Amino acid sequence: MTDAAPPSHALLVVDVQKAGVTGGRAVPGAAGLLDRTADLIARARRAGALVVHLQNDGAPGPDDEPHTPGWALHLPVEAGPTEFVIRKTRDDGFAQTSLGSLLSGAGVEAVTVCGVMSEMCVQATARTALALGYRVVLPHDAHATQDIPAAPGISAAVPAAVVSRVAAWAISGDAEVTVPAADVRFAAPRTGAR
Repeated sequence: MTDAAPPSHALLVVDVQKAGVTGGRAVPGAAGLLDRTADLIARARRAGALVVHLQNDGAPGPDDEPHTPGWALHLPVEAGPTEFVIRKTRDDGFAQTSLGSLLSGAGVEAVTVCGVMSEMCVQATARTALALGYRVVLPHDAHATQDIPAAPGISAAVPAAVVSRVAAWAISGDAEVTVPAADVRFAAPRTGAR
């Protein structure tokens, strides 16, 4: 990363909920993902950037059903004027939520997106951020997903790392997807600048 790369004004932490990052159903490499995500959060906080934790409200029955153990956010939230939790019911963190108005009201121009699942909620949220005109950074080592099981007659199993890479590659023409999490820089947004 060069010194000329502009900083992000917001960190979108997508669905880092207990069901996806702990226990037998955790994404592969969850411990490393959690370490890198915690570091991103800490650096965003220190810089005065917005930190937005997106929390998926699943349907009754799945591990992310609201108010069940798997639904809880795994990393601590320091709620305040620059840190928020936004609950969502769709893959896209902007769909039917206050995320768009929060970012535009704060003057955010660039966002970093991390979390789970790469090809679903992470990619959907990053795509909408791009469509809304934000500069988007999707660090290659700060999002993860599950293996895709084999489909007889269609394909062999697809390893999670490949799924994550393809999900990022699909938006790489517009987003910065090769930067490692350690190289992401943050700064406070210029309130109301957007």
